[in-house]
Amino acid sequence: MRILVLGGTVFLGRAFTDAALARGHDVTHLHRGISSPPDARVATVIADRAAVPFAPAVAAQRWDAVVDTSGYLPQVVARSSAALAGAARYVFVSSISAYAGEGFGEEAPLKAPPDPLPEAWTPQTYGALKAACELEVRAAFGDRALVVRPGLIVGPHDPTDRFTWWPARIARGGRVAAPGRPERTVQFVDVRDLAAWMVAALERGTGGTCNATGPADPIAMGALLEGCRAAAASDVEFAWLDEAFLAAQGVKPWTEMPLWVPESEPGTRGFMGVPIARAVAAGLAFRPLAETIADTLRWSAARPAPHSWKAGLAPEREAGLLRAFDRRATPSSPRPARS
Repeated sequence: MRILVLGGTVFLGRAFTDAALARGHDVTHLHRGISSPPDARVATVIADRAAVPFAPAVAAQRWDAVVDTSGYLPQVVARSSAALAGAARYVFVSSISAYAGEGFGEEAPLKAPPDPLPEAWTPQTYGALKAACELEVRAAFGDRALVVRPGLIVGPHDPTDRFTWWPARIARGGRVAAPGRPERTVQFVDVRDLAAWMVAALERGTGGTCNATGPADPIAMGALLEGCRAAAASDVEFAWLDEAFLAAQGVKPWTEMPLWVPESEPGTRGFMGVPIARAVAAGLAFRPLAETIADTLRWSAARPAPHSWKAGLAPEREAGLLRAFDRRATPSSPRPARS
């Protein structure tokens, strides 16, 4: 297949390119040349997809598939999907953040688009904008479109640090602040597994909408952290901080404490229990967790120092939380009664 990737040099785009080339496909990247240098293995078109008109030389070509890993604004996605409507298939990478929080099955309600549409996305508008982008893709491609809604994507080259922080933090040793209940289940998908599945889906002509996270069997946060401890050969001690304490301390879910969303909030309690049967039936498979952890830890350790973490607790913040938790758990002794 001749595949055009909108993006292609960062994380999922990079992993998709690896998987597509391994399967013998012809890949072209279209990107601005800002986030990363061009990939020497593929043809590259340096262009801004938000420009009007949309890259005429690219739009004029015949593509077997377009893979959109960089669509965040519906007005931009509308232009690119319309310009590339002659492609046989279009894969749009959306997000489970598109759901309105009233359920996370593929047919559940989505967030309403912001009005007016902004010129840039923010964490607050991200999910609603992704939902609006999906509508533009479907309008242009109909049943030739595959909308992929991943959860947290993890693994080597992750620019967000939202999973990487855990194995790297545990490798540092000491006492680790852990969120909520050890039995609370979490979801994520290795970027390489997601990319390989997307390539296979294109080869099979899969369409429709699929949640794409994992693993196949639920995994508890405690088991994940134990896996990180084993990979790092660490002797860390975990202090499990309950949700009431985390809320009282103003700990930010997902960013300060990666892989934690409050179980007590109706809008987020299903965020780590997204149904994935449709994607699994369509061939989504998962490598062993130990492999994902070990590869992520190895990649993280090889990054140039110092690394400015985009997620996770700063050391002084973690130390302060642990001190406050210990004070709450061990109240001071009562004063002796006066005679």
